[in-house]
Amino acid sequence: MARRRVHAVVLDAEQQVRLKRVIGSGRSSARSIARARILLALDESSGVVPVRARVAERLDASGDLVRSVAEAFAAHQDVDAAIGRRKRRTPPVEPKVTGDVEARVTALACSAPPEGYARWSLRLLEKHVALLDDVPGLDHSTIGRVLKRGRSSRT
Repeated sequence: MARRRVHAVVLDAEQQVRLKRVIGSGRSSARSIARARILLALDESSGVVPVRARVAERLDASGDLVRSVAEAFAAHQDVDAAIGRRKRRTPPVEPKVTGDVEARVTALACSAPPEGYARWSLRLLEKHVALLDDVPGLDHSTIGRVLKRGRSSRT
């Protein structure tokens, strides 16, 4: 007696057309195309499905990839969720420049330059930003990007 599949893949006609379009268009990533082929091979609505190890061998994929694609489809019942990439919830590194920091740097750049200087330079701004307590130390190139983004003219 055959063991019941834990993560069964049953595609409707619309999902099959979507997957075939992904494979045939040539505009999707190789990763998405490989996953779409796996889903079509695992589709139980078309009849008997071969063992997943045989599907992996035939499509030149690992058994873990076949399992994870089946799990993703079973969890979401959505083709795009199974073949696409997940968005990262948080960036890998928190940005140093937040709106508050940007406002402080812009305000400093728009203020009068220190005595002995005719105008602010990026390196001079870098030195003065380092003296501020609530603003992280920023490189002069980062300060330049902040001012450029804010369309500030250093006067």
